[in-house]
Amino acid sequence: MATASANEITEKLEASNIQTTSSGKNAADAIKSQANEAFKNCDYEKSIELYTKAIEIHPDAILYSNRSFAYLRREWFGYALIDAKKALEYDPKYIKAYYRRASAYLALGKYSSALSDYEYVKKVCPNDKDANIKYEECKKIVTRIRFEKAISVNDSSKSVANQIDFSSMTIESDYDGPRLEDDTRVTKTFMEALLPYFEKQKKLHKNCAYQIVLQILSLFKSLPTLIDISVPSKRKFTICGDIHGQFYDLLNIFKLNGLPSEDNPYLFNGDFVDRGSFSVECILTLFGFKLLYPNHFFLARGNHESITMNQMYGFEGEVKAKYTPQMFELFTEVFNYLPLCHCINSKVLIMHGGLFSKDDVTLKDIRTVDRVRQPPEDGIMSELLWSDPQPQYGRSESKRGVGLQFGPDVTEHFLKLNNLEYIVRSHEVKQEGYELAHNGKCITIFSAPNYCDTMGNKGAFITITGDDVTPKFTSYTAVPHPAVRPMMYANQSSLFGLM
Repeated sequence: MATASANEITEKLEASNIQTTSSGKNAADAIKSQANEAFKNCDYEKSIELYTKAIEIHPDAILYSNRSFAYLRREWFGYALIDAKKALEYDPKYIKAYYRRASAYLALGKYSSALSDYEYVKKVCPNDKDANIKYEECKKIVTRIRFEKAISVNDSSKSVANQIDFSSMTIESDYDGPRLEDDTRVTKTFMEALLPYFEKQKKLHKNCAYQIVLQILSLFKSLPTLIDISVPSKRKFTICGDIHGQFYDLLNIFKLNGLPSEDNPYLFNGDFVDRGSFSVECILTLFGFKLLYPNHFFLARGNHESITMNQMYGFEGEVKAKYTPQMFELFTEVFNYLPLCHCINSKVLIMHGGLFSKDDVTLKDIRTVDRVRQPPEDGIMSELLWSDPQPQYGRSESKRGVGLQFGPDVTEHFLKLNNLEYIVRSHEVKQEGYELAHNGKCITIFSAPNYCDTMGNKGAFITITGDDVTPKFTSYTAVPHPAVRPMMYANQSSLFGLM
């Protein structure tokens, strides 16, 4: 029998490798097509799963870039950044990967890095309108970032509140909306008139709107970072998660569970604005109830109560469209004073995001956090607003790029250290509107059903009583709203499409 030469063996191996590679690429391409279809149907979880399978078979720049895009849509900015960088390892000239990386950097507040990538895209594609718009938008942010960080809360002379001129806000005789009592005071009658007025898509007079925001600023300034709530025995208390500008679903919560009152107290756990295009109505309603029932209605800051999120996801544009740029600056100042978390009956701690990168954080540490600023990139404040639970033990890098992911052991240790029974957090869409994790000791509550008109999830709220803090969940589906799409006012051009 003839023995094959070394050259023949090498040629056969090379041909086999080529065939295997070609087969793998074909299989990956077929899965990529399914992933693209899932993405177009806004099923981002499914698209991520499929892109991952395709990457395992035959990784390339396009697959990593497309998965990065899906992560961006899920707001998992940390994962999106990792994938964009990985795409550029495969193809350093792949322009969409630069765009994905820039979008992730921008969402994470790394403006200089985002600007550098946008500038590269602009140079390579000088006629691309979208790239030019993004570059200019990012450039503006970079040039004014020092001013934005200084919207100033510690220097009263720089406070937007000191610049309000009510003499130019006379209420016209033909205005048919609710008015504050004595032109300043929020009453039950005012709130009962405000809700149906907003429901009809009418705008509260700016005189009243400014009065509410200025008064809430003064109230928030008097509050601590961590608020202790005492719920009497047998009395109900309701905890709601993200609302995200879905005003008509907020109204539905009140329909299902009753309007706020001294006998029906509420806590809304952050992310009142952005995404939904009725954020102004939501925030003025929540602020109004806080003024009416300051000791029975509570509001905590979410990661979306910040400049970066508001610029990207619609609140800034909505406030400017419905009122003035000055009012947006005033909202930014107010958000800096929002409390970060609440503790009910010394048993339940409630924050928007989650737990910490260190094991020794106590309630005392939280109380001493300087919250009066834009959220920092790390530390206790950042983690309270951004962190997420994970099923495995320990800690890992955040899929969002800010905060971290913490396991059941982290939760158990924190609860034991602080003599608590469980924590409640929001921050994540859940199909039923809630989820119990970490042996039921870490509860997620999300109150925006059919999030962004695409997710198909239910919303939910929690009720407890003062003598029995065992959570009871109420889930509900989305209700109809006027034909105004989510992020109607977002100041961002569409991202590059898929390939």
